[in-house]
Amino acid sequence: MAAVRCQRYAPPVFSLASSAAITVMQQLSGLDASFLHMETGSTPMHIGSLAIYDQSTAPGGRVTFKEILRFFDKRLHKARAFRQRLVRVPLSLDRPYWIEDPDFDLEFHVRHIALPRPGDWRQLCIQAARLHARPLDMRKPLWEAYVIEGLDNVAGVPKDSFALVTKIHHAAIDGVSGAEIAAAIHDLSPDAEVDEPVRRWQPERIPTGIELLAKGAVHSVGAPLKFGKLLMRTGPSLGRVVGGLTTAQLKLPLRVPRTRFNGNVSAHRVFDGRLFQLEEIKAIKNSQPGTTVNDVVVTICGGALRKYLEARNELPKSSLVAMAPISIRPEDKLGSAGNMVTAMSLPVRTDIADPVKRLLAVQVESIQAKKLTHAMGPTLAADAAEFLPSTISGLLMRMYADAALAERIPPVFNTVITNIPGMNVPLYSMGSRMVANYGLGPLVHGLGLFQPVLSYNNTITICAIADRDMMPDPAFYSDCLQASFDELKAATAVRRKPAAKRRSSKGKSSAARQNGSSAGRPATH
Repeated sequence: MAAVRCQRYAPPVFSLASSAAITVMQQLSGLDASFLHMETGSTPMHIGSLAIYDQSTAPGGRVTFKEILRFFDKRLHKARAFRQRLVRVPLSLDRPYWIEDPDFDLEFHVRHIALPRPGDWRQLCIQAARLHARPLDMRKPLWEAYVIEGLDNVAGVPKDSFALVTKIHHAAIDGVSGAEIAAAIHDLSPDAEVDEPVRRWQPERIPTGIELLAKGAVHSVGAPLKFGKLLMRTGPSLGRVVGGLTTAQLKLPLRVPRTRFNGNVSAHRVFDGRLFQLEEIKAIKNSQPGTTVNDVVVTICGGALRKYLEARNELPKSSLVAMAPISIRPEDKLGSAGNMVTAMSLPVRTDIADPVKRLLAVQVESIQAKKLTHAMGPTLAADAAEFLPSTISGLLMRMYADAALAERIPPVFNTVITNIPGMNVPLYSMGSRMVANYGLGPLVHGLGLFQPVLSYNNTITICAIADRDMMPDPAFYSDCLQASFDELKAATAVRRKPAAKRRSSKGKSSAARQNGSSAGRPATH
């Protein structure tokens, strides 16, 4: 499930102001609606996760499917997206609306399956990829959860564990609100009590086409004024960008090379991922002053991409460029649903072989990318989406796919890398302790590789969701992630060790001089 600010665990994320009990239908924002328009038969636009749970912590040491259904049922009031469905304006003359689904059926959304024997990690990855590739039913609330049993031979996973694959449409959530929805089904202890809803949930009547068209007419009246305000905000932003480029304070991203990931995607997906210790990631960060955990993660991804493409003699001379989504959600809207994100263009420096030099280069690129995003105005894309007509945006996406324009025009990005911070304490769902959490995300034409990064309980997982034709060997890419991490860890450890020795030798030399001895001279390295 794109940056998340989840500094403290707060089960009642959705308060009275955003409770599912409110029965006034709400219109999607332009940015939310854009994720609907981007969806085609081969590009379902939902995000999600693959979480693994140890049910030995549950009361009685086991959880039944009926108990799981009761667990979800008691927590439906914590997130509006659970029971809200779409209603579309006739002829797509305006953006759709969310209403409380009068036909909500929990058992449609929570499903139960099992892996065939031997039940290993590879089978789990294949199953997760297949589930994630299926589009959501647009006539229902846009989420699904699959309980997967049979994890009998997954290394590092306790016996009798189960997995939970969740899918929620990107039109309903971004990374921040997605994490808050995940908080609705997690607790800090296996026997925590759920808060009662503030108000009794009420379904809504499905509005008629005439009613929706009337609302669209009212909405269009205020559009010119809003567009004028957008132009007034855009002018200063463009001025800051031009001024920054002129004074060399800003620079545009490197030319984006074409790779195997920059064509039309099929309807089939692959998935794999690796788990790393946060302590080791931070040790790498601390070895190079000024770098961040995110810089280290991007460097690992850049090294993995370099190794993967180099093994196929497809490594471009110039660096690959990632789209890095960032949250623009203010503190006072942490409990609201919908999308409040923008994105920055971030070179991952696949053109640099040395891992430490790559890390330092990524640090510089990240600073520049943030400056450029700030100069342009972080809300510019979201504001502009408010004025793109629904019919036109949907038509443009279909034309882009049908004409295979992703293979004809220069790419803007090569991959997506999204960092979603989470809770660094153990979490429990259905009484079961979460063992690990892996991210899932959408692919679009021209971007056939999505790399979500999730942190949980002092670990970090880096995953790859890709088009099956573009990456037929996800396990090999996972090996490349591990090799890239190992290489960076070893390189930074070697650079820290001599410095420590020099400091120790310098102290000995000073003491030796005080004693009139020549012993303890600094060693030559």
